[in-house]
Amino acid sequence: MRTMNVHSPVGVFDSGLGGLSVLRELRAQLPEERWLYYADSAHCPYGERSPAYILDRCTSIVDALVEREAKVVVVACNTATSVALVELRARYGVPIVGMVPAVKPAAAATRSGRIGVLATPRTVTGEALAALIREHASGTEVSAVPAPGLVELVEAGRLVGPEVEAALRPVVCPLLARGVDTLVLGCTHYPFLRGAMRSLAGPEVALIDSGEAVARRTRDVLEIHGLLAEGGDEGRVELLTSGDPSHVSDVASRLLGERMVATHLPV
Repeated sequence: MRTMNVHSPVGVFDSGLGGLSVLRELRAQLPEERWLYYADSAHCPYGERSPAYILDRCTSIVDALVEREAKVVVVACNTATSVALVELRARYGVPIVGMVPAVKPAAAATRSGRIGVLATPRTVTGEALAALIREHASGTEVSAVPAPGLVELVEAGRLVGPEVEAALRPVVCPLLARGVDTLVLGCTHYPFLRGAMRSLAGPEVALIDSGEAVARRTRDVLEIHGLLAEGGDEGRVELLTSGDPSHVSDVASRLLGERMVATHLPV
């Protein structure tokens, strides 16, 4: 295992730009860390890809992050986590933090005893989500539904408007009709659609995602390994992508509300 340095960056990756919702929470809790974010936009979305394809992409990306001295890697993608996390942890000598849909806090928060989970098709049908529901929501009625098209909207920077509402209505409204009072945003792209979801669901429905919890876990991992940054770059982000760097720069800037410049790095 190589020697890790407190001044090395934290690597973060996603199938595209959805993981920026996690990066936002990470930067809020760890303001002195350097960040190396990889958006696999040329291969996005992962939600309907085969497990072998997703694992291949994940290992290629983590190879690139580790080569660039990442001291911890955050898999800021629920689909990638469900498919590849075990293999990634077995393969690499750096700590790897994954995502899980926020089923546990949703089960604790529901008043009606009914929660909905919005996720990609791969996450919805995967054993990881089923195990999570068995462990943390066995006494709760859980409706897990795939939400096609939402990832693509966020990747295009379209967060509000008739097109977004048309994509959300067929997945959100049937859940509301079942009495769901808590919605789990089980894909890191979905928090960027929170405003549009709130307009459909109303103020009484809780919208819960995992970004803040993953940021806390990442801080814990850095502390355990003695890798917390001590002064330095104040949240500087290096943005890399397999996709069109001009498009990724534009959308990332809108999603984070600050100027972002992406560099093209095929892996």
